[in-house]
Amino acid sequence: MWSDEVLFQLHHADGRVRIWRKQHESMHPTCMSTTLQAGGGSVMVWGMFSWHNLDPLIRVEQCLNGTTYLSIVADQVHPIILMAYPNGDGFFQQDNVPCHGARIVQEWFQEHEGDFTLLRWPPQSPDLNPIEHLWGEVKGAIRQLVPQPSNLTELDSAIHQAWCQIPCTTFQRLVESMSRRITTVLKAKGGPTKY
Repeated sequence: MWSDEVLFQLHHADGRVRIWRKQHESMHPTCMSTTLQAGGGSVMVWGMFSWHNLDPLIRVEQCLNGTTYLSIVADQVHPIILMAYPNGDGFFQQDNVPCHGARIVQEWFQEHEGDFTLLRWPPQSPDLNPIEHLWGEVKGAIRQLVPQPSNLTELDSAIHQAWCQIPCTTFQRLVESMSRRITTVLKAKGGPTKY
C-alpha cells in the first residue's frame, strides 16, 4: 500500500500574469488582474492505495505533525492493512517527511511490526511513489471543472469526487509499473528517469 499527503490550492497561480496590451492601455480595467493573498486557502489530504482499491482520503485539518500523522496511521492505515492482509504479509510505504520519522510514529511502527512490513525509504532517493500520478489525476480533473471551486468546502468535495472516479485500471497499471520503475532507477544509478 502506497501513501502520501498533498496540498491543493483553492486558486493556484504561478504568480506570473501575462497581459497583451498597447502602451496607452496600461491602466485599462481589462489589462489588470486582481490577486488573492495566500491563494485563497488550501486543503491538505492524505491518501493510500493498493492494487485492490483506493482507500478513502483523509482531510488533514491541522498541521501535519507526528501526533496528527500517528492518528492517521493508527486509525486508518492499521485497520485497513489488517483487513486486507490478515496474515501480516502486507507492505506499507511512506516517504521521509519529518512527521513520518517522528519518534512516536516510529515507536508505533515497531510495536506493530508483526502486522505488516514498513518499507524503508532511503533519504535523497528518487520519488518512485506511484500515488504522485494519482494526485496528478485529481489535479487534472479539478482543473477541468467549470465553474472552478470557489471555496474550501467546494474544493474538498471536488478532490474527494475526483479521487473516487479514478478507474481501477489506472492504479493497477501504476502498481504493475513498479518493477520497471525500480529497474530504470537502478540502471540510471539514481539519476533522472522518465518516471
